[in-house]
Amino acid sequence: MWFVGARGSVAATATVGLLALQRGIVPPTGMVTELPELEGAGLAPLGSLLVGGHDVAEHTVAEQASALARTGVLPHGLVELLADDLAEVDARIRPGAGRDLPQRRAADQLVADLAAFRQEHDLERVVVVDVSSTEPPTPPSAALEDLEELERQLDAGLSPLPVSSLYAYAAFRAGCPLAAFTPSSGPACGALEALAREVGTPWAGRDGKTGETLVKSALAPMFGRRALKVNSWTAMNILGGGDGRTLADPETALSKTTTKGLTVSKILGYPVEGPVRIDYVADQGDWKTAWDHVSFEGFLGTRMTMQFTWQGADSVLAAPLVLDLARLLARAHDAGERGPLPALGFFFKEPIAADTHALDEQWHALTAWVAALPAPVAAAGQAQAPAQAPRTTA
Repeated sequence: MWFVGARGSVAATATVGLLALQRGIVPPTGMVTELPELEGAGLAPLGSLLVGGHDVAEHTVAEQASALARTGVLPHGLVELLADDLAEVDARIRPGAGRDLPQRRAADQLVADLAAFRQEHDLERVVVVDVSSTEPPTPPSAALEDLEELERQLDAGLSPLPVSSLYAYAAFRAGCPLAAFTPSSGPACGALEALAREVGTPWAGRDGKTGETLVKSALAPMFGRRALKVNSWTAMNILGGGDGRTLADPETALSKTTTKGLTVSKILGYPVEGPVRIDYVADQGDWKTAWDHVSFEGFLGTRMTMQFTWQGADSVLAAPLVLDLARLLARAHDAGERGPLPALGFFFKEPIAADTHALDEQWHALTAWVAALPAPVAAAGQAQAPAQAPRTTA
Protein backbone atom coordinates (compact mmCIF):
# COMPACT_ATOMS: atom_id res chain seq x y z
CA MET A 1 0.00 0.00 0.00
CA TRP A 2 1.28 3.44 -0.86
CA PHE A 3 -0.17 5.92 1.63
CA VAL A 4 -0.47 9.63 1.03
CA GLY A 5 -0.10 10.72 4.64
CA ALA A 6 1.88 7.63 5.59
CA ARG A 7 2.80 8.88 9.08
CA GLY A 8 -0.70 9.99 10.06
CA SER A 9 -3.00 8.19 12.49
CA VAL A 10 -5.03 6.22 9.94
CA ALA A 11 -1.98 5.05 7.99
CA ALA A 12 -0.08 4.19 11.17
CA THR A 13 -3.01 2.17 12.51
CA ALA A 14 -3.50 0.38 9.18
CA THR A 15 0.23 -0.37 9.00
CA VAL A 16 0.40 -1.74 12.55
CA GLY A 17 -2.77 -3.74 11.90
CA LEU A 18 -1.47 -5.21 8.65
CA LEU A 19 1.87 -6.21 10.21
CA ALA A 20 0.05 -7.81 13.16
CA LEU A 21 -2.26 -9.68 10.78
CA GLN A 22 0.71 -10.91 8.75
CA ARG A 23 2.27 -12.27 11.93
CA GLY A 24 -0.97 -13.90 13.03
CA ILE A 25 -1.13 -11.83 16.22
CA VAL A 26 -4.66 -10.45 15.73
CA PRO A 27 -7.83 -11.55 13.89
CA PRO A 28 -9.15 -9.48 10.93
CA THR A 29 -11.99 -7.91 12.92
CA GLY A 30 -13.60 -5.06 10.98
CA MET A 31 -12.31 -6.20 7.56
CA VAL A 32 -15.16 -6.54 5.09
CA THR A 33 -12.97 -8.48 2.65
CA GLU A 34 -12.58 -11.27 5.20
CA LEU A 35 -16.35 -11.90 5.38
CA PRO A 36 -17.71 -15.13 3.81
CA GLU A 37 -19.61 -13.19 1.14
CA LEU A 38 -16.31 -12.01 -0.37
CA GLU A 39 -14.34 -15.22 0.02
CA GLY A 40 -14.39 -16.03 -3.69
CA ALA A 41 -13.29 -12.59 -4.86
CA GLY A 42 -9.72 -13.62 -5.72
CA LEU A 43 -8.20 -10.84 -3.60
CA ALA A 44 -4.51 -10.47 -2.89
CA PRO A 45 -3.56 -12.31 0.32
CA LEU A 46 -2.85 -10.04 3.27
CA GLY A 47 0.61 -11.56 3.47
CA SER A 48 1.44 -10.20 0.01
CA LEU A 49 0.89 -6.53 0.90
CA LEU A 50 3.81 -4.15 1.40
CA VAL A 51 3.55 -0.60 2.76
CA GLY A 52 5.27 2.57 1.54
CA GLY A 53 4.17 6.14 1.14
CA HIS A 54 4.61 9.89 1.03
CA ASP A 55 4.47 12.31 3.95
CA VAL A 56 5.75 15.75 4.87
CA ALA A 57 5.87 14.91 8.60
CA GLU A 58 9.24 14.25 10.24
CA HIS A 59 8.16 11.89 13.03
CA THR A 60 8.20 8.13 12.39
CA VAL A 61 5.33 5.70 11.95
CA ALA A 62 6.38 4.02 15.21
CA GLU A 63 6.24 7.36 17.06
CA GLN A 64 2.73 8.03 15.72
CA ALA A 65 1.64 4.51 16.64
CA SER A 66 3.12 4.88 20.14
CA ALA A 67 1.11 8.06 20.66
CA LEU A 68 -2.04 6.16 19.68
CA ALA A 69 -1.14 3.33 22.05
CA ARG A 70 -0.77 5.77 24.95
CA THR A 71 -4.39 6.85 24.51
CA GLY A 72 -5.68 3.28 24.29
CA VAL A 73 -6.31 3.26 20.54
CA LEU A 74 -3.71 0.55 19.84
CA PRO A 75 -3.08 -2.46 22.14
CA HIS A 76 -0.38 -2.03 24.75
CA GLY A 77 2.94 -3.59 23.73
CA LEU A 78 2.03 -4.13 20.05
CA VAL A 79 4.11 -1.24 18.70
CA GLU A 80 7.21 -2.46 20.55
CA LEU A 81 6.66 -5.99 19.26
CA LEU A 82 6.57 -4.70 15.67
CA ALA A 83 9.38 -2.14 16.06
CA ASP A 84 11.71 -3.66 13.45
CA ASP A 85 8.92 -4.04 10.89
CA LEU A 86 7.80 -0.44 11.46
CA ALA A 87 11.36 0.79 10.93
CA GLU A 88 11.40 -0.99 7.56
CA VAL A 89 8.16 0.75 6.61
CA ASP A 90 9.61 4.12 7.56
CA ALA A 91 12.56 3.48 5.27
CA ARG A 92 10.08 3.20 2.37
CA ILE A 93 8.41 6.58 3.04
CA ARG A 94 9.43 9.44 0.76
CA PRO A 95 9.08 13.21 1.26
CA GLY A 96 5.74 14.57 0.09
CA ALA A 97 5.18 16.97 -2.77
CA GLY A 98 7.14 20.18 -2.26
CA ARG A 99 4.91 23.24 -2.38
CA ASP A 100 7.82 25.33 -3.68
CA LEU A 101 8.07 23.26 -6.89
CA PRO A 102 5.98 23.84 -10.02
CA GLN A 103 3.40 21.06 -10.03
CA ARG A 104 4.71 19.43 -13.21
CA ARG A 105 8.06 18.83 -11.52
CA ALA A 106 6.38 17.76 -8.28
CA ALA A 107 4.15 15.29 -10.13
CA ASP A 108 7.15 13.85 -11.99
CA GLN A 109 8.89 13.23 -8.66
CA LEU A 110 5.81 11.55 -7.17
CA VAL A 111 5.47 9.31 -10.24
CA ALA A 112 9.17 8.41 -10.01
CA ASP A 113 8.75 7.46 -6.34
CA LEU A 114 5.84 5.14 -7.18
CA ALA A 115 7.74 3.55 -10.07
CA ALA A 116 10.83 3.03 -7.92
CA PHE A 117 8.77 1.40 -5.16
CA ARG A 118 7.24 -1.04 -7.61
CA GLN A 119 10.53 -1.89 -9.32
CA GLU A 120 12.70 -2.13 -6.21
CA HIS A 121 10.34 -4.59 -4.50
CA ASP A 122 9.27 -6.50 -7.63
CA LEU A 123 5.62 -5.62 -7.10
CA GLU A 124 2.76 -6.73 -9.28
CA ARG A 125 0.72 -3.62 -8.57
CA VAL A 126 0.75 -0.44 -6.45
CA VAL A 127 -2.48 1.01 -5.07
CA VAL A 128 -2.40 4.53 -3.65
CA VAL A 129 -4.54 5.36 -0.60
CA ASP A 130 -5.00 9.03 0.32
CA VAL A 131 -5.42 9.39 4.08
CA SER A 132 -3.87 12.85 4.31
CA SER A 133 -5.32 15.87 6.11
CA THR A 134 -8.59 17.30 4.84
CA GLU A 135 -8.37 20.33 2.54
CA PRO A 136 -10.82 23.23 2.25
CA PRO A 137 -13.31 22.98 -0.65
CA THR A 138 -11.74 23.75 -4.01
CA PRO A 139 -13.39 26.37 -6.26
CA PRO A 140 -14.10 25.20 -9.83
CA SER A 141 -11.64 26.04 -12.58
CA ALA A 142 -11.04 25.22 -16.22
CA ALA A 143 -7.94 23.19 -15.36
CA LEU A 144 -9.88 20.96 -12.97
CA GLU A 145 -12.61 20.23 -15.48
CA ASP A 146 -10.67 19.78 -18.71
CA LEU A 147 -7.68 17.43 -18.97
CA GLU A 148 -6.18 19.19 -21.99
CA GLU A 149 -6.29 22.54 -20.18
CA LEU A 150 -4.79 20.96 -17.06
CA GLU A 151 -1.85 19.56 -19.01
CA ARG A 152 -1.35 22.91 -20.75
CA GLN A 153 -1.15 24.75 -17.44
CA LEU A 154 1.19 22.17 -15.91
CA ASP A 155 3.47 22.39 -18.95
CA ALA A 156 3.46 26.19 -18.58
CA GLY A 157 4.88 25.91 -15.07
CA LEU A 158 1.62 26.70 -13.30
CA SER A 159 0.22 24.91 -10.23
CA PRO A 160 -3.56 24.66 -10.72
CA LEU A 161 -4.24 21.56 -8.59
CA PRO A 162 -5.09 21.29 -4.89
CA VAL A 163 -2.50 19.05 -3.23
CA SER A 164 -4.84 16.04 -2.99
CA SER A 165 -5.53 16.28 -6.72
CA LEU A 166 -1.80 16.53 -7.45
CA TYR A 167 -1.29 13.19 -5.70
CA ALA A 168 -4.24 11.72 -7.61
CA TYR A 169 -2.79 12.99 -10.88
CA ALA A 170 0.56 11.37 -10.08
CA ALA A 171 -1.11 8.09 -9.09
CA PHE A 172 -2.97 7.88 -12.39
CA ARG A 173 0.09 8.87 -14.42
CA ALA A 174 1.97 6.06 -12.65
CA GLY A 175 -0.81 3.59 -13.52
CA CYS A 176 -1.90 3.18 -9.90
CA PRO A 177 -5.48 2.70 -8.67
CA LEU A 178 -6.48 5.17 -5.97
CA ALA A 179 -8.70 5.24 -2.87
CA ALA A 180 -9.73 8.79 -1.93
CA PHE A 181 -10.41 8.25 1.78
CA THR A 182 -10.68 11.95 2.68
CA PRO A 183 -13.28 14.58 1.68
CA SER A 184 -10.61 16.57 -0.19
CA SER A 185 -11.03 17.09 -3.93
CA GLY A 186 -8.57 14.38 -4.94
CA PRO A 187 -9.62 12.68 -8.18
CA ALA A 188 -13.21 13.98 -8.07
CA CYS A 189 -12.97 16.48 -10.91
CA GLY A 190 -13.61 16.22 -14.63
CA ALA A 191 -9.95 16.40 -15.68
CA LEU A 192 -8.78 13.59 -13.40
CA GLU A 193 -11.81 11.41 -14.05
CA ALA A 194 -10.93 11.68 -17.75
CA LEU A 195 -7.28 10.84 -17.03
CA ALA A 196 -8.21 7.74 -15.01
CA ARG A 197 -10.31 6.42 -17.88
CA GLU A 198 -7.64 7.30 -20.42
CA VAL A 199 -4.85 5.42 -18.64
CA GLY A 200 -7.10 2.57 -17.45
CA THR A 201 -6.99 2.96 -13.67
CA PRO A 202 -9.93 2.48 -11.28
CA TRP A 203 -10.47 4.65 -8.25
CA ALA A 204 -12.91 4.85 -5.35
CA GLY A 205 -14.15 7.63 -3.11
CA ARG A 206 -14.88 9.88 -1.42
CA ASP A 207 -14.47 10.31 2.38
CA GLY A 208 -14.41 7.03 4.30
CA LYS A 209 -17.65 6.14 6.09
CA THR A 210 -16.46 4.98 9.48
CA GLY A 211 -18.68 6.18 12.34
CA GLU A 212 -21.68 8.46 12.68
CA THR A 213 -22.42 8.49 8.95
CA LEU A 214 -22.24 4.70 8.92
CA VAL A 215 -25.04 4.68 11.49
CA LYS A 216 -27.03 7.21 9.45
CA SER A 217 -26.76 5.09 6.33
CA ALA A 218 -28.20 2.12 8.22
CA LEU A 219 -30.91 3.98 10.19
CA ALA A 220 -32.26 6.40 7.58
CA PRO A 221 -33.68 3.58 5.38
CA MET A 222 -35.65 2.36 8.41
CA PHE A 223 -37.58 5.63 8.56
CA GLY A 224 -38.22 5.55 4.82
CA ARG A 225 -39.43 1.97 4.77
CA ARG A 226 -41.79 2.60 7.67
CA ALA A 227 -43.15 5.75 5.92
CA LEU A 228 -42.07 7.92 8.87
CA LYS A 229 -41.24 11.52 7.92
CA VAL A 230 -37.90 12.81 9.18
CA ASN A 231 -38.04 16.56 9.80
CA SER A 232 -34.51 17.14 11.06
CA TRP A 233 -31.37 15.17 11.86
CA THR A 234 -28.93 17.18 13.95
CA ALA A 235 -25.38 15.94 14.58
CA MET A 236 -22.82 17.23 17.10
CA ASN A 237 -19.27 15.85 16.99
CA ILE A 238 -16.21 16.29 19.20
CA LEU A 239 -12.79 14.87 18.37
CA GLY A 240 -9.12 15.50 18.97
CA GLY A 241 -5.97 14.32 17.20
CA GLY A 242 -4.63 15.60 13.90
CA ASP A 243 -7.99 15.31 12.18
CA GLY A 244 -9.62 17.38 14.90
CA ARG A 245 -6.95 20.09 14.67
CA THR A 246 -7.40 20.29 10.91
CA LEU A 247 -11.19 20.49 11.16
CA ALA A 248 -10.98 23.27 13.76
CA ASP A 249 -10.60 25.57 10.75
CA PRO A 250 -14.18 26.37 9.66
CA GLU A 251 -13.27 26.51 5.98
CA THR A 252 -11.61 23.10 6.09
CA ALA A 253 -14.43 21.66 8.18
CA LEU A 254 -16.85 22.59 5.40
CA SER A 255 -15.44 19.76 3.25
CA LYS A 256 -16.23 17.24 6.00
CA THR A 257 -19.63 18.59 7.05
CA THR A 258 -20.74 18.68 3.42
CA THR A 259 -20.10 14.97 2.87
CA LYS A 260 -21.50 14.07 6.31
CA GLY A 261 -24.69 16.00 5.56
CA LEU A 262 -25.47 14.27 2.25
CA THR A 263 -26.59 10.88 3.49
CA VAL A 264 -30.04 11.34 5.04
CA SER A 265 -31.60 13.51 2.32
CA LYS A 266 -30.15 11.32 -0.42
CA ILE A 267 -31.61 8.17 1.15
CA LEU A 268 -35.04 9.59 1.97
CA GLY A 269 -35.43 11.49 -1.28
CA TYR A 270 -36.52 14.82 0.25
CA PRO A 271 -34.79 17.73 2.00
CA VAL A 272 -34.09 17.13 5.70
CA GLU A 273 -32.82 19.90 7.93
CA GLY A 274 -29.49 18.53 9.00
CA PRO A 275 -26.99 20.82 10.74
CA VAL A 276 -23.65 19.12 11.41
CA ARG A 277 -21.18 20.55 13.90
CA ILE A 278 -17.60 19.39 14.54
CA ASP A 279 -15.65 20.74 17.53
CA TYR A 280 -11.99 20.12 18.28
CA VAL A 281 -11.31 18.94 21.84
CA ALA A 282 -7.61 18.12 22.25
CA ASP A 283 -8.28 15.92 25.27
CA GLN A 284 -10.19 13.43 23.09
CA GLY A 285 -7.10 12.37 21.13
CA ASP A 286 -8.06 9.96 18.34
CA TRP A 287 -11.44 9.26 19.96
CA LYS A 288 -14.57 10.73 18.42
CA THR A 289 -17.96 11.21 20.08
CA ALA A 290 -21.11 12.06 18.11
CA TRP A 291 -24.56 12.90 19.45
CA ASP A 292 -27.46 12.70 16.99
CA HIS A 293 -30.98 14.02 17.49
CA VAL A 294 -33.61 12.85 14.99
CA SER A 295 -37.00 14.58 14.89
CA PHE A 296 -39.66 12.66 12.97
CA GLU A 297 -43.42 12.39 12.71
CA GLY A 298 -45.73 9.44 12.35
CA PHE A 299 -49.42 8.68 11.92
CA LEU A 300 -51.73 11.64 12.58
CA GLY A 301 -48.73 13.97 12.48
CA THR A 302 -47.58 12.99 15.97
CA ARG A 303 -44.00 14.25 16.52
CA MET A 304 -41.42 11.94 18.05
CA THR A 305 -37.65 11.85 18.53
CA MET A 306 -34.78 9.43 18.48
CA GLN A 307 -31.33 10.12 19.95
CA PHE A 308 -28.12 8.12 19.94
CA THR A 309 -24.49 8.50 20.95
CA TRP A 310 -21.63 7.04 18.92
CA GLN A 311 -18.13 6.89 20.37
CA GLY A 312 -15.26 5.27 18.58
CA ALA A 313 -11.56 5.41 17.80
CA ASP A 314 -11.50 7.03 14.39
CA SER A 315 -8.30 5.41 13.12
CA VAL A 316 -9.31 1.93 14.28
CA LEU A 317 -12.63 2.26 12.45
CA ALA A 318 -10.88 3.48 9.30
CA ALA A 319 -7.84 1.18 9.16
CA PRO A 320 -9.54 -2.11 8.19
CA LEU A 321 -11.53 -0.33 5.49
CA VAL A 322 -8.28 1.04 4.06
CA LEU A 323 -6.94 -2.52 3.80
CA ASP A 324 -10.24 -3.65 2.22
CA LEU A 325 -10.12 -0.89 -0.38
CA ALA A 326 -6.52 -1.66 -1.29
CA ARG A 327 -7.36 -5.30 -1.99
CA LEU A 328 -10.58 -4.51 -3.87
CA LEU A 329 -8.96 -1.83 -6.03
CA ALA A 330 -6.08 -4.16 -6.90
CA ARG A 331 -8.65 -6.75 -7.95
CA ALA A 332 -10.60 -4.17 -9.97
CA HIS A 333 -7.43 -3.10 -11.75
CA ASP A 334 -6.65 -6.73 -12.55
CA ALA A 335 -10.17 -7.08 -13.97
CA GLY A 336 -9.70 -4.11 -16.31
CA GLU A 337 -11.96 -1.64 -14.48
CA ARG A 338 -11.32 2.06 -15.04
CA GLY A 339 -12.67 5.30 -13.61
CA PRO A 340 -14.76 5.63 -10.42
CA LEU A 341 -16.15 2.36 -9.04
CA PRO A 342 -19.77 2.75 -7.85
CA ALA A 343 -19.71 -0.72 -6.25
CA LEU A 344 -17.20 0.55 -3.67
CA GLY A 345 -19.61 3.28 -2.55
CA PHE A 346 -20.28 1.04 0.46
CA PHE A 347 -17.13 2.48 2.05
CA PHE A 348 -17.78 6.21 1.54
CA LYS A 349 -19.84 9.15 2.78
CA GLU A 350 -19.93 10.59 -0.75
CA PRO A 351 -20.03 7.50 -2.99
CA ILE A 352 -18.84 8.84 -6.34
CA ALA A 353 -20.77 7.48 -9.36
CA ALA A 354 -23.07 5.41 -7.11
CA ASP A 355 -26.84 5.87 -7.04
CA THR A 356 -27.54 5.00 -3.40
CA HIS A 357 -26.38 6.00 0.08
CA ALA A 358 -28.32 3.26 1.92
CA LEU A 359 -25.94 0.80 3.56
CA ASP A 360 -27.87 -2.39 2.79
CA GLU A 361 -28.30 -1.43 -0.88
CA GLN A 362 -24.60 -0.58 -1.08
CA TRP A 363 -23.72 -3.94 0.45
CA HIS A 364 -25.78 -5.78 -2.17
CA ALA A 365 -24.13 -3.73 -4.92
CA LEU A 366 -20.68 -4.61 -3.57
CA THR A 367 -21.31 -8.35 -3.29
CA ALA A 368 -22.98 -8.44 -6.73
CA TRP A 369 -19.98 -6.69 -8.27
CA VAL A 370 -17.57 -9.11 -6.60
CA ALA A 371 -19.61 -12.11 -7.78
CA ALA A 372 -19.51 -10.82 -11.38
CA LEU A 373 -15.73 -10.24 -11.53
CA PRO A 374 -13.89 -12.32 -14.11
CA ALA A 375 -11.25 -14.78 -12.94
CA PRO A 376 -7.98 -13.08 -11.92
CA VAL A 377 -5.67 -12.62 -14.88
CA ALA A 378 -2.71 -14.10 -12.97
CA ALA A 379 -4.72 -17.26 -12.35
CA ALA A 380 -6.00 -17.73 -15.89
CA GLY A 381 -4.90 -21.09 -17.30
CA GLN A 382 -2.97 -22.01 -14.16
CA ALA A 383 -3.64 -25.13 -12.16
CA GLN A 384 -2.07 -23.54 -9.09
CA ALA A 385 -0.43 -20.31 -8.00
CA PRO A 386 3.36 -20.06 -8.35
CA ALA A 387 5.37 -20.77 -5.23
CA GLN A 388 6.82 -17.25 -5.18
CA ALA A 389 3.91 -15.00 -6.17
CA PRO A 390 4.79 -11.33 -6.69
CA ARG A 391 3.61 -8.96 -4.02
CA THR A 392 0.60 -6.71 -4.55
CA THR A 393 0.68 -3.35 -2.81
CA ALA A 394 -1.68 -0.57 -1.88
